[in-house]
This record gives sequence, structure tokens and C-alpha cells, in this order.
Amino acid sequence: MSDAIFNLDAEVRTDMGKGASRRLRREEKVPAILYGAGKEPLALTLDHNKVIQAQEFEAFYSHVLTLNIGGETVEALVKDMQRHPYKPKVTHLDFQRVDASVKVTVQVPLHFINEDKAPAIKTDGGHAEHHINEVEVSCLPGNLPEFIEVDLLNVAKGETVHLSDLTLPAGVALTELAKGEDHDLAVVTIKAAKGASADAAEGEEEATEE
Repeated sequence: MSDAIFNLDAEVRTDMGKGASRRLRREEKVPAILYGAGKEPLALTLDHNKVIQAQEFEAFYSHVLTLNIGGETVEALVKDMQRHPYKPKVTHLDFQRVDASVKVTVQVPLHFINEDKAPAIKTDGGHAEHHINEVEVSCLPGNLPEFIEVDLLNVAKGETVHLSDLTLPAGVALTELAKGEDHDLAVVTIKAAKGASADAAEGEEEATEE
């Protein structure tokens, strides 16, 4: 993946309001706002084509980006993205400044691996039912993972992987687990294929009648 995805040129925007934003979009620019780290919010514009290219990568949403603003570089996270309701256009971006010494909370995607190799699925007829596909983590910006892997290789049929079962990188914590044991959410369950339970029950009933 090119580092250019995580480096975006931005310009300070002085003309504000809905009319100005519409003009910017006609010029293939994306209005944006940069806030956080105890500094005043800064209105920006970015090249729409560069944003469209970057947002196609999953890591764009959970990676610390570098904004190049008038010769100054600012590290930031994407906190919100607004899109046109039916056109392939980004209409607004919210960036949050990051401080290397201050923890951030970010939604990070889950990558489910070995699903096609897990015996519970490959040979035992089970299937993976995904309950969640991303988790909120808290960590220093330098420890922020692009994704967290969920290994299904040794998960048996009928078993459920919970948040507490996930292997996290050093320095990374799940914000949901910090709320208490009752927040240990289910992540994925290996369930029997549909119809299997009914077939088994029917078989038992026939054996009883005999």
C-alpha cells in the first residue's frame, strides 16, 4: 500500500457557508474541518479525487494520516465522512488532531482468518455467524492497529468467540471491556448448518418410533 494514501495535501479555507461549500464541490474539492488537541478548529479543503482514492482503502479510516497544510504537517484521524446520497462523492470530512502522548479511541475493523480451513466449518458442516465486524480500541497513536485478526482455525462448532478472546497488540485495549464483564460481547459463533438441527431431531424421532 502506497504511503501516499496516508498523506494528503490540504489548504486552509476562508470562505464559509453552504454556498461556498457547493462551489468547492463543483471545483472537485472537499470541504473539511480539523479539530482537537486543544487547538482552534481549522477549515480546510482537499482534492476530491485524492480523497476518493484514499477512502477505498480500509486502513484510511483507522490509520493516523498526515495532512500537509501550507508547509506544516499535522497528524490526524478521520472521525467522520459525509457522502452524497447517491453519487460517488465525498461531501465533507472531519479530522481529529492526534498527540503522540495522548490516547485515542478509534473503530478498528476485524479480519476473520482461517475460516475456510477451520475443521468445524470445512468438515463438520458448521458456518461462521459474525456478530460484529469492528471494535473500538483505546491506545496511543503509535500503537494503533489497522485491523485485529480473529483466528477461527481452532474454534469448535457451537463455540462463540467473545471480545475477551481476541489477541490484541501491545498497548491496545478494548473500550467495551472496560465497561465491565457484562460487556464481553460475542464476536463470532460457529453454528451448525441450517436444517442440521431439524434433521437430527427428525432422526431421533424416527429411532424412538422404531
